[in-house]
Amino acid sequence: MLNLPLGSLYAYSVFLAPMERELGLTRAELSIVFALATIAFTAGMMGAPRLFGRAPVPALVAACAAAAAGGIALAAVARGFVELALGYGLMFGLGGGVSYILVQQVVNLLQWRRPGLVNGYIVSLYPIGAMIAAPVFGWALERFGLRATLGGLAATMAVTGLATAALIARVGVAPRRPAAGVATTRDSALQRFVFWHMWLVFLLAAAAGLTVMSQAAGIIRAYGGAATVALVGTTAITGAIAAARLTGGWLIDRFPPPYVMAGAQAFALSGTVILTLWPGSILSIPALAMIGMGYGFISGSTAGAITVYWPKEAYGRVAGNLYAGWCLAAVTLPVLAGYLFDLTGGYRAAIIVAGAGNLLGILVASRLPRPSR
Repeated sequence: MLNLPLGSLYAYSVFLAPMERELGLTRAELSIVFALATIAFTAGMMGAPRLFGRAPVPALVAACAAAAAGGIALAAVARGFVELALGYGLMFGLGGGVSYILVQQVVNLLQWRRPGLVNGYIVSLYPIGAMIAAPVFGWALERFGLRATLGGLAATMAVTGLATAALIARVGVAPRRPAAGVATTRDSALQRFVFWHMWLVFLLAAAAGLTVMSQAAGIIRAYGGAATVALVGTTAITGAIAAARLTGGWLIDRFPPPYVMAGAQAFALSGTVILTLWPGSILSIPALAMIGMGYGFISGSTAGAITVYWPKEAYGRVAGNLYAGWCLAAVTLPVLAGYLFDLTGGYRAAIIVAGAGNLLGILVASRLPRPSR
């Protein structure tokens, strides 16, 4: 209920042209708004565990959903950059980030036979939400205009947020202050070792995957694909990433995390090798899908691996800190890829950098411990 509308953040690019026309903003200003939303979302995820035990979780989720919906509503009536940045950037980002971790912690306090699969499902809803939102936004923008479309998103966020709060109240699970410790050991040195290795693996995969997600259409066009092919390919790649997130969590229930994560990085590396050695429109879509799916496998397996290395009471704290790597990834390689494109006229250099990151990710992932559940 909560993650599908929050996943519309990935469909932000659909609003770019209408916002430029309606608000008179530049593409750089709109990019700043998206960056603010990403940073605020990360800050909300990292700060959410501090709220555990301070108030009833349903009330917290309802308040955060109301803040996110209010932010979108403010964006719907915005007259310039400041209102859009405050509404879509800060309010929507913070409310969404806090409520996301609150709900994920509640889910992980329940008893599951396959916690990896459950967490893979949770994170897969984000790209699925974007897949649903993009065509719906496109239709609504053409039929009703920018402000009505944003108003509809705000109403959807409010309704699903209240429904989520009601479902949590029915479950009756309340997270307490997160406990420290690793499930296999209480040694703090090993705890830090596991965390930073997982953080780096996630960062390296996300940097390559977010580059694909944010610039897939442009990359396909740069390799000779037609506009229609680029549109279809972008949609297919997003769907493949969603499926990979679910699969990554499922794999964690069956294999040790280092095997799954190293294999995911190797799968993405294969995509970069294919696109580097055989550039062209025919192989660009499957190769980009492999890079994006590598990120999807890592995203799902990281969410599931937290349940392997840490007790479930600490899930929200660990997840919020790990997801900081997602924020850093979003503002590094995707930005560098755009710069390298302006410099060279193509994406070959950026793909090589992504492949080098995947290779490093294999080495880092292979050093993770192999605990038994």
